[in-house]
Amino acid sequence: MLVTGGAGFIGANFVHYTVRKHPEHQITVLDALTYAGNEASLAPVRDRIEFVHGSVADAALVDRLVSGCDVVVHFAAESHNDNSLRDPSPFLTTNIVGTFTLLEAVRAHGVRYHHISTDEVYGDLELDDPAKFTPETPYNPSSPYSSTKAGSDLLVRAWVRSFGIHATISNCSNNYGPYQHVEKFIPRQITNVLSGLRPKLYGQGENVRDWIHVDDHNSAVHAILDRGRSGETYLIGADGEKNNREVLELILQLTGRPADAFDHVTDRVGHDLRYAIDATKLREELGWTPRYTRFRDGLAATIDWYRENEGWWRPQKEQVEAAYAARGQ
Repeated sequence: MLVTGGAGFIGANFVHYTVRKHPEHQITVLDALTYAGNEASLAPVRDRIEFVHGSVADAALVDRLVSGCDVVVHFAAESHNDNSLRDPSPFLTTNIVGTFTLLEAVRAHGVRYHHISTDEVYGDLELDDPAKFTPETPYNPSSPYSSTKAGSDLLVRAWVRSFGIHATISNCSNNYGPYQHVEKFIPRQITNVLSGLRPKLYGQGENVRDWIHVDDHNSAVHAILDRGRSGETYLIGADGEKNNREVLELILQLTGRPADAFDHVTDRVGHDLRYAIDATKLREELGWTPRYTRFRDGLAATIDWYRENEGWWRPQKEQVEAAYAARGQ
């Protein structure tokens, strides 16, 4: 198994999950180790995997690695909306060119391919809209990040139809859990509390995300690898809709702080209102169910992990907070 982006947040957790639950797999990780990739995230399983430092856009390297494997799971992506607004170019290189490079390699060598994507390709929903995203929802991306992910999804679909590759796609709601970079909303607020800093809330905190613990996401990916139909798209979600204020107040409650012990900061540019996933197809067709059916339980486990692994996140923290402070956030 070749796992691209396996030193990133979701990819590293996928590697841990696979080593733990599916030890029959021999895993090679390909990661460019950009700021969001951290080789230390793989330290506990380093003796069980092969690690290759490189880019998914390196055609010769990708072809060599793909030629020696049975399945590719493609996590590697530039994924930060704010960064995509400041400089879209890396998003084109990794998300579009990188995906094309992998597709050509799996096409050449007849290798099974699974493509990890995001619910952000669908745009956003109104706060009072009862609808949720389904595999039939039209794409309506709103940032350079989400538009390049949408483009990469469409490349996969085209390679299935045009060249007959064996591929599946999953679009997932917002993940949280261990090894997530402290620039992201949940780990930023947790590590602020653990550092004695006041957490920050964008605007009034009304924006809604559909949260899923990363281990639940990765168990769903394995269900798709095992039982998913080629050419199909599966949406992964755990019915975890919460607005940002609710999430922050729960973090404060679980860490013994007052519910109002946070500061409001300038809202993000183009901040999508609401994401919500309908995972009916995944649940009914593949029989998948999440472990963390209560968001509170998964969040408590995540807080415990950050409390116990300060050595992993502390080196990133000061630089991240300085960057946010410079933007008034």
